[in-house]
Amino acid sequence: MARNKITAPRIVEMKREGVPIAALTAYDATFAAVQDKAGLDIILVGDSAGMVVAGDPDTLSITLDEMIFLCRNASRGVKHALLVGDMPFGSAQLSTEATISAAVRFMKEGRAEAVKVEGAGPALAAIRRMTAMGIPIMGHLGLTPQSVNSFGGYGLRGATDIEAQRIRDDALALQDAGVFSIVLEKIPIELARVVTEDLDVPTIGIGAGPHCDGQILVSYDMFGLGPKFRFVRRYLEGDRLIDGAVRKYIEDVRNRDFPSEDESFAG
Repeated sequence: MARNKITAPRIVEMKREGVPIAALTAYDATFAAVQDKAGLDIILVGDSAGMVVAGDPDTLSITLDEMIFLCRNASRGVKHALLVGDMPFGSAQLSTEATISAAVRFMKEGRAEAVKVEGAGPALAAIRRMTAMGIPIMGHLGLTPQSVNSFGGYGLRGATDIEAQRIRDDALALQDAGVFSIVLEKIPIELARVVTEDLDVPTIGIGAGPHCDGQILVSYDMFGLGPKFRFVRRYLEGDRLIDGAVRKYIEDVRNRDFPSEDESFAG
């Protein structure tokens, strides 16, 4: 069947229609094309690239230029899904004008169709301006990895009544500022249900239980190419499969079984 292009308004419609939203990350054209063809609704070029692609211990080091490069690469593989660029640390924290400038670069240079901004509070003014300008914004609450140093780690957020209420308030504030969806990361299952019911825009969970309007995972985790986490279902044992393929390749080279005559060219 022919697929219509997914847009930010369509993501909002999916909540109203009760259609769960499926999202994954991608960082290059090859993986983006395969995932897009499979039927994803959203492809996020996440700042998780700092960890799974660059090998850094957190997401803080990846730069805006690097994220735009990855986003533009992924854009070449995306035909149907909504392509979202993740605003890296420092691009949405300095000032409203700096945040808007970074988002515009994502749209122009990175070919993003929306951008994701972590947190609320100081970012709300910029989000209001950007949505008024026609830049679709995805929010992100709960465990926001760019705040890992303030949180003291990657633990569960919203476990106390005070923090749970703050997340609920921030979600409503983001909706009021014009976001089309909100990622809820690593919060209690009941809090995610309540926030989802509070909102007219969809929630997209990661480690937030089944009551969100959609789900997202880091593709490398889902493919089995990284550490195992409680909230990740590994749909592929990619590390084992790739290890086996590389070992077989080495064996064939050592034994001169590769390349064969059929894999060579005559003069």
